[in-house]
Amino acid sequence: MVTAAGRTAVRVPRGVWVLGFVSLFMDISSEMIHSLLPVFMVTGLGASAFAVGLVEGIAEATALIVRVFSGTFSDYIGKRKPLVVAGYGLGALSKPLFALAMSVQWVFVARFMDRIGKGIRGAPRDALIADLTPPEIRGAAYGLRQSLDTLGAFLGPLLAIALMLLLAGDFRSVFWLAAIPAAVSVALLVFGLQEAERAQGGTAVGRPIHLALVKTLPGGYWWVVFAGGVFTLARFSEAFLLLRAQQHGLPDAYAPLVLVLMNAVFALTAYPIGRLADRMSPTRLLAAGLAVLVAADVCLAVSETLSLVTVGVALWGLHMGMTQGVLAALVAASAPDALRGTAFGVFYLASGVAMLIASVTAGFVWDSFGASVTFYAGATFAMAALFLFMAARLDVHEARR
Repeated sequence: MVTAAGRTAVRVPRGVWVLGFVSLFMDISSEMIHSLLPVFMVTGLGASAFAVGLVEGIAEATALIVRVFSGTFSDYIGKRKPLVVAGYGLGALSKPLFALAMSVQWVFVARFMDRIGKGIRGAPRDALIADLTPPEIRGAAYGLRQSLDTLGAFLGPLLAIALMLLLAGDFRSVFWLAAIPAAVSVALLVFGLQEAERAQGGTAVGRPIHLALVKTLPGGYWWVVFAGGVFTLARFSEAFLLLRAQQHGLPDAYAPLVLVLMNAVFALTAYPIGRLADRMSPTRLLAAGLAVLVAADVCLAVSETLSLVTVGVALWGLHMGMTQGVLAALVAASAPDALRGTAFGVFYLASGVAMLIASVTAGFVWDSFGASVTFYAGATFAMAALFLFMAARLDVHEARR
């Protein structure tokens, strides 16, 4: 089993590994900040849960929505790497702004800039992976990149904890140091990645944004878009996991442990589940992922101690590992080669709108009715989404046609 896994890993193209390590370093940087940011906003800047939800919701939605334009534009120009470099570069430039922030509005500007960068790079990067990878191992390729990305999201909060303890809880100094791995990420991308040849020669896309092109995407693809939107609506920003742990007495310096745990589970499960999705119908994996999200929300809703919060956070990470790479592989499988960037962009547009609605609503419910009601509401919606998903009786393998 180990040998088989090793053989599959060897076949994954070098460019996918480079993109994985680029993601790893950028996520170390981003999570050094993000794992402390909700607590910094609430305790350092006096923000409410609604303000946290608004900032996070708009920021994450922006990243997803921008992908529709960058993905389509990468199809139009026939190149992916320039947009990927621009996106990672903008993300790196945003890091010092967090250290300088004196208000929630300033944090919003920095977060918005950071997520614009993520939006610019996301769809071209995911399309580039498909350009580089044979169809029979795309689930493994997306799972590998996701695992390396999530490993960075695991290491970033650990570094944040160590630095918070070393620097006596100085949020701003930690934010300054986060700029270093971001710079490493950009350098690795610029000097270590070669553009896929089949993405360079031009495509069938005549204009960078054209509704008629979107209408040509097949029916199986639109089912995947629907599934992705439903999954995003059923969860909200991980910032609320941090705030829930803080409610139960987790010290500020150790707040990143929440994301360490979540991302450790995510990283450990994304690659093997991606490989599993290459060998079986992804429908069951996606349905099981929703069921796990229901369990996570219930644990977080009823929790009265940090131990139950820990279980909920671990289940949240398992849900992510069971769904995110699978959905990305399905988008790649269901879209024509010439419209692959557009397909990822539209998929992320739908997910971005859903993320904005979910996070803003969660912040409002938290302030109005409390944390438990917020997670009960999340569990209720996830359960409804699961029933809807199962009632549709659609085979996700149809997306491959």
